[in-house]
Amino acid sequence: MADLAVSVGLLLSPPAMAILGLLIGSFLNVVIHRLPQLLERGWLADAASYLQDEVAMRRVLGAAPLQLPVLARTGAALADDLARLPQLGLAMPRSRCPSCGHGLAWHENIPLLSWLRLRGKCSSCGAPISLRYPLVEALTGALFAAVAWRFGAGAATVVYAIAMALLVAAAFVDLDTTLLPDQLTLPLIGLGLLAAWLGWIPVSLADAALGALFGYLSLWSIATLYKLLRGAEGMAEGDFKLLAGMGALLGWQALTSVVLLSSAVGAAVGIYLIVARGHRREVPIPFGPYLAGGGVAALFFGAQLSRLWLPGQ
Repeated sequence: MADLAVSVGLLLSPPAMAILGLLIGSFLNVVIHRLPQLLERGWLADAASYLQDEVAMRRVLGAAPLQLPVLARTGAALADDLARLPQLGLAMPRSRCPSCGHGLAWHENIPLLSWLRLRGKCSSCGAPISLRYPLVEALTGALFAAVAWRFGAGAATVVYAIAMALLVAAAFVDLDTTLLPDQLTLPLIGLGLLAAWLGWIPVSLADAALGALFGYLSLWSIATLYKLLRGAEGMAEGDFKLLAGMGALLGWQALTSVVLLSSAVGAAVGIYLIVARGHRREVPIPFGPYLAGGGVAALFFGAQLSRLWLPGQ
């Protein structure tokens, strides 16, 4: 048992978790790039099938007979276009240079080190490799190490490391596409509730359940009120689910810190983009990265932040 404890301690130590985080960060780069494409392909396939469904078209549109063949042909053409696309998954095909299609060898795909060795350029065509890739890897490695340092060699470190990976992926997907996929937000909710139920994190199951409920309803209420007053969508459902996931992981007590921090940073960045960069007001600014950042801050500094908002606590 002593040997097992030593082994676990080594595996969950900050240096080991930093290395694991770099490896996971490399995979997250694939997720960030490909998951939106996979989802959008699926949505387009559903649309193609729907356009060819005569019963549905008549039910929804009341379409005249002359319109139905046009819709069916459009759906069939879209389905053919999708069928001709190359296969895509999170595991296949292997990573390639987006400029020349050069398939990366194993030694060109070592997290962080390969980018540094190649000096940020493709070994085949010399095209620049985005700084995003090593940044995601380094960020994930740093977060994994910080979780291990903060929570020690126990189940909480495993739970929160998984949460960090989900948050990093969700933040960058939202930043690129304004999408927060259920594949990233719903596991966060389930992870928090399961970990609280099993006693793996310092949050009771009741606090985790209330955190998920209040997290979802708080942003849903704000978005609903905004839509009633302005007649436009101010926030998407993915944001509700993301905050629900952080409420499940951190407890309802942390929600104030998460929302205040993310709103303050989001407002500051939004004002900067509008004033200094000419960002149009009608173009949405993704809120997921700020929610994720607020959640990370609340995880590491939750007690201190709570005392700022609630001095008596």
